[in-house]
Amino acid sequence: MKSLNSKILKSLDDKTFNELSLEVFSYQYENCSVYRQFCELLKKSPQNVNEPEAIPFLPIEFFKSHKILSSQKPVQKSFTSSGTTGSQTSKHHITDLRLYEDNSTRIFEKFYGPVEDYCILALLPSYLERDGSSLVYMVDHFIKKSNNSESGFYLNNHEKLYRKLISLENKSQKTLLIGVSFGLLDFIEKYKLNLNHTIVMETGGMKGRRKEMIREDLHDRLKKGFGVRSIHSEYGMTELLSQAYSKGAGIFDLPDTMKILIRDPEDPLMLFSKYNKTGGINVIDLCNMNSCSFIATQDLGQKTNDNTLKILGRFDHSDIRGCNLLTLN
Repeated sequence: MKSLNSKILKSLDDKTFNELSLEVFSYQYENCSVYRQFCELLKKSPQNVNEPEAIPFLPIEFFKSHKILSSQKPVQKSFTSSGTTGSQTSKHHITDLRLYEDNSTRIFEKFYGPVEDYCILALLPSYLERDGSSLVYMVDHFIKKSNNSESGFYLNNHEKLYRKLISLENKSQKTLLIGVSFGLLDFIEKYKLNLNHTIVMETGGMKGRRKEMIREDLHDRLKKGFGVRSIHSEYGMTELLSQAYSKGAGIFDLPDTMKILIRDPEDPLMLFSKYNKTGGINVIDLCNMNSCSFIATQDLGQKTNDNTLKILGRFDHSDIRGCNLLTLN
């Protein structure tokens, strides 16, 4: 196990990624009973799977109904998804928080440079108002690692955040403002800025607080409100421990621990081989060592090349086909 973890945290080329994917598949097939049952329904096993594209992708809904674990180690923390009142939420049980911390830091620094260079401000009200957010855990880790006394979380205290941004701007301090979409919109309805030293990063979703917007409209409003040339984005979820980042235009760069495959929306077991085909997003996330690294999400998107992704939205429940045929007891 330790050897697998250490391999994952090294720079991975395509050949190494593919080899590790098969190694992780074999490990999780043997150690995660839910995933093994799912594979058996599809008549797939390490004996007849010899390329990552042939590995079964577990529908993400199983994180709501089953305990997805590939480790006998104690659970250190359970991350939970947000949900409307009465709805079932996903639970991702983590047995190695250090792997999550190290991997998320490595990914961020690959795209943005050392965390220590930034003052990190987080406007994440919907996440802070509940327990178990993986995003809050990651950002809190970054805040501590930044070693900047002015880094911190903001709930609804917009005036304090406004004053802080002005102060940091006057000092030419490199800053990351990461926020949930509705929180950033609420902020710019009260304040207008012209930021030259701040990255504004949205984490997506209105969380039921506002009407959903297409990304282009959201980014146009945020760019005008914050006075920046582009809006950055983070793509992650409760069920994943790796993140993709976009520096604008809604195109996400993938880290070397993550690979995306696009499935036919009409046939969940068929994968598209061509770029720019719209379908369901399947994710290989090698950092999910102790749960399941092979997940069929409910997101719609396109691969624009091997290392970039465009996210287009989500499936309606009525559009999801095939998953109901693969229900486990």
